[in-house]
Amino acid sequence: MAKSDFLRRLGPGIVTGAADDDPSGIGTYTSVGATAGYGFLWSALWLLPFAYAVQESCARLAFVTGKGLAAIIKSRMPSWVLLLAVLLVAIANTVNIAANLSIMSAALGLIVPIDSWVGVVMFALVLGFTEIVIPYHRYAKVLRWLCLSLLAYVAVLFVAQVDWQQVLVSTVIPSFDFSRLSFELLIALAGTTISPYLFFWQAAEEVEGHNNVKLRRVRLSDMTAMRGDVFAGMFTGVFIMFSIMATAAATLKAQGITQVSSAADAALALKPIAGEFASLLFLLGILGVGLLSIPVLAGSTAYAVAETFGWRESLELKPRQAKAFYGVIVVSMAVALLLNLSGIEPIHFLILAATLNGLSAPVLMAIIWWLARDKKLLGKWASGRISQFLLGFATLAMGSLPLFWLLAG
Repeated sequence: MAKSDFLRRLGPGIVTGAADDDPSGIGTYTSVGATAGYGFLWSALWLLPFAYAVQESCARLAFVTGKGLAAIIKSRMPSWVLLLAVLLVAIANTVNIAANLSIMSAALGLIVPIDSWVGVVMFALVLGFTEIVIPYHRYAKVLRWLCLSLLAYVAVLFVAQVDWQQVLVSTVIPSFDFSRLSFELLIALAGTTISPYLFFWQAAEEVEGHNNVKLRRVRLSDMTAMRGDVFAGMFTGVFIMFSIMATAAATLKAQGITQVSSAADAALALKPIAGEFASLLFLLGILGVGLLSIPVLAGSTAYAVAETFGWRESLELKPRQAKAFYGVIVVSMAVALLLNLSGIEPIHFLILAATLNGLSAPVLMAIIWWLARDKKLLGKWASGRISQFLLGFATLAMGSLPLFWLLAG
């Protein structure tokens, strides 16, 4: 693979991996670190290959066929499978947007004294407007720069007083007590790291960036570059997860703070422990990844719905050229805004978002596994045995975790 091929393709996987660490995910990772200390750092090494396998399969499907994930499902599977998949992702995405708007508003409120509803409305309007008005090729550049906000969590990790020896041991040697709480934490980590909205967005970004690619024109160097981009993105996302859990363990757990309801609460708790600088970095990181992830959530919903009904769909099109497509973005943002203004406690959004992701991900992963191995669809570019094994194992594992939770004492 030529270096230029990789650099030219760098973007879709990086943005997707960064969007994986959205504000609701940050809240989840912080909560796990505060509750279990360093105990779940090993999960990063296990989740990385599984997250990569599913995102690589989504990218492969779109890159080879030139179609989004919903359009591929529509062409190869029964209509009820498509409707189920799109319904699951649309509901989960909307609740995720509501959770992220709430957390971003709370984070901003810790920097600038404003009412929470003001922040929610402001972020919803600004993010909805920019996604609709700014052409995709310009918008994608902004998304890539916003990925740098994730470095805030790496910086906080090195500011905090971390027990690096314990970090190494906990990362390399898995420990698990098979209690109901441990399964709850593992389900939350898996559902947040391997999220349904990323499946549709990854495919959509591949189509947007390479909408003239046909099966006969795919080169090995293109496929290799795509895999490198996806791996770079997933590695970034999982490494940030690792950094947040380690930071929470070194600060919050070490000081006896084990109950954290959101990422904003975690930033406030960090202040007297890790200092003003670490707390501010954490807050700025929340705002940065929120600005990145909410458009990804709304966009993935719009692509899925538009492909289902055969509407014109592209973030490169002007609103008047794809009214229904952009209408889905508006409705998704509006419903999320209304959920926030309904008086429901923000922590409930976090719980519901994690639950919906955990329930819908295995279903969608099974569909992706089946499609990615279809040689009639992908020809010689169908998934190999290693990719099939990783994705199949990840699907069975995520589908089994809720059952183990029910059986746990």
